[in-house]
Amino acid sequence: MTVTSDRFPIDLSAYQPLALDPSQPSLSPEQREILQANIQLCRDAIVYFTATGAARGVGGHTGGPYDTVPEVMILDAWFRGAADKFVPIFFDEAGHRVATQYLMSVLHGHLPAEQLMHYREAGAKLPGHPELGLTPGVKFSSGRLGHMWPYVNGVAMAHPGKVAFCLGSDGSQQEGNDAEAARLAVAQHLNVKLIIDDNDVTIAGHPSKYLPGFSVRKTLEGHGLKVLEGDGEDLDSLYARLYEAVNTPGPIAVINKRPMCPGIEGLEGSTHGHDVISVKLALQYLEARGHSAAVEHLNSIKPAKQTYTFLGSSDKFGSNRNVFGEAVVKVLDRLSEEERKNSVRVIDSDLEGSCGLKIIHDKHPEVFIPSGIMERGNLSAAAGFGMEKGKQGIFATFAAFLEMCISEITMARLNYSNLLCHFSHSGIDDMADNTCHFGLNNFFADNGLEDGYETRLYFPADAHQMTACVEAIFANPGLRFIFSTRSKTPLILNADGQELFGGDYKFVPGKDELIREGNAGYIVSFGDALYRSLDAVERLKQEGIDVGLVNKPTLNVVDEEMLATIGKAPFVLVVEAFNRKTGLGSRFGSWLLERGYTPKFAYLGTHEEGCGGLWEQYPHQGLDPAGIITKVKQLLG
Repeated sequence: MTVTSDRFPIDLSAYQPLALDPSQPSLSPEQREILQANIQLCRDAIVYFTATGAARGVGGHTGGPYDTVPEVMILDAWFRGAADKFVPIFFDEAGHRVATQYLMSVLHGHLPAEQLMHYREAGAKLPGHPELGLTPGVKFSSGRLGHMWPYVNGVAMAHPGKVAFCLGSDGSQQEGNDAEAARLAVAQHLNVKLIIDDNDVTIAGHPSKYLPGFSVRKTLEGHGLKVLEGDGEDLDSLYARLYEAVNTPGPIAVINKRPMCPGIEGLEGSTHGHDVISVKLALQYLEARGHSAAVEHLNSIKPAKQTYTFLGSSDKFGSNRNVFGEAVVKVLDRLSEEERKNSVRVIDSDLEGSCGLKIIHDKHPEVFIPSGIMERGNLSAAAGFGMEKGKQGIFATFAAFLEMCISEITMARLNYSNLLCHFSHSGIDDMADNTCHFGLNNFFADNGLEDGYETRLYFPADAHQMTACVEAIFANPGLRFIFSTRSKTPLILNADGQELFGGDYKFVPGKDELIREGNAGYIVSFGDALYRSLDAVERLKQEGIDVGLVNKPTLNVVDEEMLATIGKAPFVLVVEAFNRKTGLGSRFGSWLLERGYTPKFAYLGTHEEGCGGLWEQYPHQGLDPAGIITKVKQLLG
């Protein structure tokens, strides 16, 4: 990445590196003044550079890192003043608070400030979650809630006599992993200090409303932790509680109550503060703070656009992750309210707006259960509802979190549950969140034995096929997993330029579909890789290379008829966004060999950690049309 020649428009040299003695029980007036100035400066900087992500169209998160600046400033001062007393790392359960890590890397001299102006941009090494080894100054990887506190327990074991901190949140405490971490920390008397930002906000709303009865304080006290709760915006109170925590041996939770985004007009206390601040509100904030240069730069940013024209696809795009919910609503509309209540239950895990469930919540609240960040338990609850014949549990979350639910999926299978799952954000497209949020290992869901309860994996190629898929499989028994991407996908066209999956198209589970015929060999693809493969096929045909294309929307079922056709071709190339080690390509070759078919065989899939950005993830992995064309020509010699 080439760092911009523009200077960072907020003067970070005003940051005063403060060294504090952790044995000092209170702040002096001078120390308080310095801390307050540092807090304001860092909050201003976070608003500005996260807003560049909003202006650039790559998204991000503002509220979390903005909220936790006061506690980070105190920890930074202690790390500077008594490094030998601490593990000097700002471990953070909430990887989306990555702006904290990037800002501290700058303040410690690991990054130039100007690099922050490329927040989440492709190739900038500033992805949506921290990645160890990618960004200078970043000392850990994080991103999936519930994973860091157990890890920090181990760090504390490895550093006896030192204090290890873990920044948490009321959202992260909903994960079962953290309950396990709490019990271990107490049992082993680990010197872990959990610092929780409790703003009563997650993506889907306010935990106090959708999880009535849940109390972070009571939960942690029930595990045996000492809890110190107070106002996170009262600097003296915050310091006093942190002081008590570090000077008291053993695990302690410091809970800091505050509204989301305190001091940001239009966001304070709002659920919208979880995500990246809008450019409009950022400009309003920065203007009020007198940062005219930051305002000018923010106004100058234009989002990068994908200008490539994909052949074989329509210029109409559909959001499959939302179409899933729309298709479910169409099915539910045909049932009476009594039938819906008795036969269907939809359980959310704080992502209804991201996984297509919000429309179900809006249209049919009688079947919808808004729940917290508890993927394992919620999937099992949906499966349990669907244990009885004629009943159906529905569950959705990001595909990256499927890996967290493998054991629950196994038990659902062994209990013959009727479970329909939607895993959005599959693959890599549009994933500025980067590697920890890639949904790559989705075949792990198909982990049953051959004589086990039926399991089917589906990845529709466009909006029409998503609708048809849901219609076809909704009432089927067994475990059904439907995948979609964060990005919108274009409608697939047939050779005559008509919408292939429109009109009277019917989805047939288990059947592969011939998208284009060809005698030189075949590409096999699915999901959002299909339209990219189709473009490659069309461009190869223009060069006189007659390559065919097969869509495999049912991922884990062998279509014997289609396999016989393509197995006799000169080559077969599988193209997918899934993990090259665990995806379709890793098993498709075996299917061919088992049946005596021996074409040249290769497969392309995700094999590297991400580069940030949006569509740029595809060429980074060599999965764009140019990469596909190159591979085909290699196979043809």
